[in-house]
Amino acid sequence: MSRWIQTFLDAQAAELDASENTLLAYGRDLMDFGGWLAARGPTFGSASRADVEDYLIHCDNQGLAPSTRARRLSAVKQIYRFAYEEGWREDNPAIQIKGPGRKKALPKTLSVEEVDRLLGAAQTSARSVEDRLRNTCLMELLYATGMRVTELVTLPVAAARGDPRMLLVRGKGDKERMVPLAASARDAVAVWISTRDAQDAAAQAAGKPTSKFLFPSRGKSGHLTRHRFYMLIKELAVAGGVDPSKVTPHTLRHAFATHLLANGADLRAIQTLLGHADISTTEIYTHVLDERLKELVLDHHPLAKG
Repeated sequence: MSRWIQTFLDAQAAELDASENTLLAYGRDLMDFGGWLAARGPTFGSASRADVEDYLIHCDNQGLAPSTRARRLSAVKQIYRFAYEEGWREDNPAIQIKGPGRKKALPKTLSVEEVDRLLGAAQTSARSVEDRLRNTCLMELLYATGMRVTELVTLPVAAARGDPRMLLVRGKGDKERMVPLAASARDAVAVWISTRDAQDAAAQAAGKPTSKFLFPSRGKSGHLTRHRFYMLIKELAVAGGVDPSKVTPHTLRHAFATHLLANGADLRAIQTLLGHADISTTEIYTHVLDERLKELVLDHHPLAKG
């Protein structure tokens, strides 16, 4: 079963140019399914439709969210479709199985005041001047562009040199898009690059390697990791007096889109800036505004108080 998974993942990477995060998610879900099968006797090659359905019941009994169960079923369907196309099986036991309906939850976002507090914390709360400049650049870029966290931490320094008005971002599926930079974000980038270049010069003088990324790290990847940035943004939330349960890198992306829409931006333009392949994904932000308008009326209209 491990060979099935590895061959499937290799094909996803080679033929569909799947991202590392997508491959890791597929791998985790298929290893879980394979481990569950192995404990009961069947393999990927001999499992039946009933086995797949029993696995989904097992996931439900574990209390997994509908979105997680839907994702796991999707991974199982993908590998069996691949196995059928490769001739490993003469049937696809998962083809007619329907997963749990995904509840389209409204994305969590932040108010302009909360974003301002996070930006203020980035400028003041780190231990060193260098860390404060880096954190300010991270937060300014994230809010100014709506980038995904992976796009942000893997941004090459070459893309941000020369005080660019537009930034080239490489997103999902290796697709590129251009996003404009506000003046405050350009200033933060310029100051951080100057500091980063001085750090590189000192490293080279000491015979140490340098990184091609805008936000370098001494780790294996060469750049700040998604996990470290996730922890960093929680620390900034605490320092800025914002509820940390509300704050993740993705809520800044949501705030970027919601605040643009609230100020009259076109939905198609926001779709392009976010790198959404489908406009229906972007339309969720219109519902966020609808909910806020309802809250505004219910909280502040004189008749609502009665």
